Amino acid sequence: MTGPAAGPPDPGPAARPPGPGAGGLLAAALEYALRAAAPAGPGLLARPTPCRGWDLSMLLRHVAESLGVLQEGLTSRRIALHPGPEDTAVTADPLGAFRARAARLLATSREHAPGHGADGPEPHGHPVHGPVNGLCRAAALTHGVILIGGHWLPGDIAAGAGALEVAMHGWDIALACGRPEPIPVPLAARLLQLSPLLVPAAGRAPLFAEPVPVPAAAGPSDQLAAFLGRVPGQRLPQA
Repeated sequence: MTGPAAGPPDPGPAARPPGPGAGGLLAAALEYALRAAAPAGPGLLARPTPCRGWDLSMLLRHVAESLGVLQEGLTSRRIALHPGPEDTAVTADPLGAFRARAARLLATSREHAPGHGADGPEPHGHPVHGPVNGLCRAAALTHGVILIGGHWLPGDIAAGAGALEVAMHGWDIALACGRPEPIPVPLAARLLQLSPLLVPAAGRAPLFAEPVPVPAAAGPSDQLAAFLGRVPGQRLPQA
């Protein structure tokens, strides 16, 4: 992994609480994403999203598949080397699949505290050899460490990567629905601390666009969105 890039603006002491552990971050991100997606319905699936070239249906399919990978990793402590074919249930009902998988993963994440599974602490986890695609594939294993590109990644950072992807896509979904929902300050502030490590400058493309300037007084949610290439305050056209 490359060294940390220049990070987003520091949210400041008032917005920099200790925050939950990595497993707690994932649960908080899932709670936020489910709330942010509450306005979504079948009539909105053709709407554009901040993710270039994706409408809401495509975004929900992507997130639902990522949630499935996270579920697999949290329960089996392993990640498949390559993603399998898309689940037909996700294709048929992306919104329903997203909500069901998010709710299931939320329940699982609350049951599996990082490092304290059914067999007790696992400081070393299970290495994953071969290509790992996307932040959520890195985030799926929340126990011990995982091996990505020849480098060990601590489980807490891996789970933080999952929380980052889930939270940011929750923000995307809310914006696509025409009902912007800021990421809660404690969650956004903690993810801001992690984001320079999780999204280094040399490795952000093509997952993320270049950072967008924001005012120094912007809150943690806007700072995080801007760091990940979103434009806080933008309004998307309605399909």
